[in-house]
Amino acid sequence: MSRFPKGSVAKRVAALNTRYKHHAATTVLEHALKDADLGRVALVSSFGAESVVLLHLLSVIAPETPVLFVDTRMLFVETLEYQRELAEKLHLCDVRTIRAAQPRVAYEDPDGTLHKFNTDACCTVRKIEPLERALTTFDGWITGRKRFQASTRQAVEFFEAEGDTRIKVNPLAYWGREDLEEYMIENRLPRHPLVAQGYPSIGCAPCTSKVSPGEDPRSGRWRGQEKIECGIHFTNGKPIRITKENAA
Repeated sequence: MSRFPKGSVAKRVAALNTRYKHHAATTVLEHALKDADLGRVALVSSFGAESVVLLHLLSVIAPETPVLFVDTRMLFVETLEYQRELAEKLHLCDVRTIRAAQPRVAYEDPDGTLHKFNTDACCTVRKIEPLERALTTFDGWITGRKRFQASTRQAVEFFEAEGDTRIKVNPLAYWGREDLEEYMIENRLPRHPLVAQGYPSIGCAPCTSKVSPGEDPRSGRWRGQEKIECGIHFTNGKPIRITKENAA
């Protein structure tokens, strides 16, 4: 249970955004982790195409911070191998692999085909619900969301209220693609092996396809559907489906 009074999330978010308004990503991460208005936090990482930047920053600033990795059991083998490689290379002290309860998966998706006819339900069972359980002991969580990534993220701030439940911290909110590239080169960070194969945005294997030159980097996620977010980002403390239509 949170040590903060009910109804305090919005006020703390406003205070944090004012406090760190003109700070750089590293400063936001370094100081926010010690800020009394934030509380207990974990970093949630997909260990995807851009994840190494935030993971590296955390490893330098506070490697003891819990890192939550949701294994949907439908990830690329390359992602699982990359996760193990980064955890070891960056000396992350507390990486926790989160998975859905097998009885729940067996009931909702007994033959592993749920993603073929209801991707929202599949994401809920395999990603949203297990992550929500894992986050119940935290007052906030660190994400890798950035403004340039999608129309749903163009107004992302350093700190956001997740309803009246938790605070989301987005240290890289104002970074562009070129900033990420420069950081990875300067720090000689290993890339996700699928990026070189044409996957600039990587999720579960059945719902991720290669992206052609000139296409939006996220166009390979749930290709042919209106869905552009898995749903782990919340409104009023509840998971929602964000589509291209309601994101406008």
